[in-house]
Amino acid sequence: MKREHGQRKAFRKFRISFNSPVVLTFVLLCLGAWLLNVITLGRSNDWLFTTWHSSLKSPLTYVRFFTHVLGHTSWDHLLGNAAYLLLLGPLLEEKYGSVKIAQVILITAVVTGVVHYILFPGTALCGASGVCFAFILLTSFTGFNKGELPLTFILVAVIYLGQEIYKGIFVRDNVSNFSHIIGGVIGAFIGYIENRKKPS
Repeated sequence: MKREHGQRKAFRKFRISFNSPVVLTFVLLCLGAWLLNVITLGRSNDWLFTTWHSSLKSPLTYVRFFTHVLGHTSWDHLLGNAAYLLLLGPLLEEKYGSVKIAQVILITAVVTGVVHYILFPGTALCGASGVCFAFILLTSFTGFNKGELPLTFILVAVIYLGQEIYKGIFVRDNVSNFSHIIGGVIGAFIGYIENRKKPS
């Protein structure tokens, strides 16, 4: 009886922690945007969560440069991105801090949104894939020392960015491979800058 009581007491000590506030909030916002899109039969994505070549006179054009990363076209699309975000995000947020990870998300959103608006006026863009690629390349800089280029970064760059470049040239689909590449470049750049500051 004492052993069972002790086990129950130990079990009560466990609690769920909001361990990665920026990443968890971002994923919850993506989930909320997807649910809203389902309820509005796709209208909310058109209005708020997809960037397209709308008039620069419209305030929503500038809002969508940021909010397009929240929108997803399907449950599978959302689930695939959420898996990467929840797997990599907490580790990155613990290493770099919540403010820096929020900056990575915002920078990736606005850069991919603006570049897509300028270079691909005939297509729309939504989803957090660019942020996922930023996280992937940022993760590969773990253990970086000044004057060294991590082999993990080289392999990740070849595998992920090489794959997106190949798809962009030879595969025609509805996925914006260019935004993936931009996200990866942003993640690599921030990872290099942040880790170069630290003593080797």
